[in-house]
Amino acid sequence: MHIGIAGNIGCGKTTLTRMLAEHYGWTPKYEAVTYNPYLEDYYKDIQRWSYNLETYFLAQRFKDVLEIANSDRVIVQDRTIFEGVYIFVANNRAMGNLSERDFNTYMELFRLMMSLVKVPDLLIYLKSSIPHLVSQIAKRGRDYEKTISIEYLTGLNERYDEWIAQYPGKVLTIEADNLDFQNRPEDFAMITDKIDAQLYGLF
Repeated sequence: MHIGIAGNIGCGKTTLTRMLAEHYGWTPKYEAVTYNPYLEDYYKDIQRWSYNLETYFLAQRFKDVLEIANSDRVIVQDRTIFEGVYIFVANNRAMGNLSERDFNTYMELFRLMMSLVKVPDLLIYLKSSIPHLVSQIAKRGRDYEKTISIEYLTGLNERYDEWIAQYPGKVLTIEADNLDFQNRPEDFAMITDKIDAQLYGLF
């Protein structure tokens, strides 16, 4: 079984992935942010490095989904391959950070990959407002995230809402602004109750 955790930068995907893996005994699959050789360059000059960064992420995520497809374990994944395409690449194209030539090349790769990929059994969408995201990003203090603009985050949020509205699989939307599932057990229990209802028909 494949559980995907979706949401904008700073919404709590990685924390929720870890907590769900510990709670259910699932196997976590984390996004390889730390090891992307283009990430720091990207935030310094998004237009120059968009294609490089997104193609690297696409390759890594494709490896992940192939591993997930061939596994007999329940895997909970921090961000899916679809978000890279329908959120981040689409946003960079709309903002003029990705040329049509690079976009078309990227999408050709993606379409080839899609012949071997299916959507997760459940997608958990952590929906967050821009002020909440900005606050969370500031708290974690990553140097390469300090230059992320409000415009960039807003574009991502809009595309997340559009994507979720048309998503073809099973979605559980969690309004994350007023939750602190890392420090308040009742908030985390609310999320797991909703997951149990989706997966097992409980409650």
